[in-house]
Amino acid sequence: MKSRIYKALEEVQEPTLGVDIVNLGLVYEVCIKNEKDIEIVMTTRNGDTMLSDYIAVSARELLEKRVENLGDIDIKMVASPKWTKERMSRYAKFILDL
Repeated sequence: MKSRIYKALEEVQEPTLGVDIVNLGLVYEVCIKNEKDIEIVMTTRNGDTMLSDYIAVSARELLEKRVENLGDIDIKMVASPKWTKERMSRYAKFILDL
């Protein structure tokens, strides 16, 4: 199930960069509880509250559509540890020409 969750989250774009939140390294952790309930810990690049809300809502809506048999979806947006470019995948760095 965890791989399906990550695959679905790869469809959520960080709107200012146009790269998905998984490859940007914004998703810190996916925990599966009780075989159906999930907790996702993620961040934004700059701590922007509006962006944080947008990403959390987008992720929840996409997971509800793409992953069957999910129970509660708990998305925790955190400020620590702070996101850095080192968290980005090679794909994201290539797309952003870094």
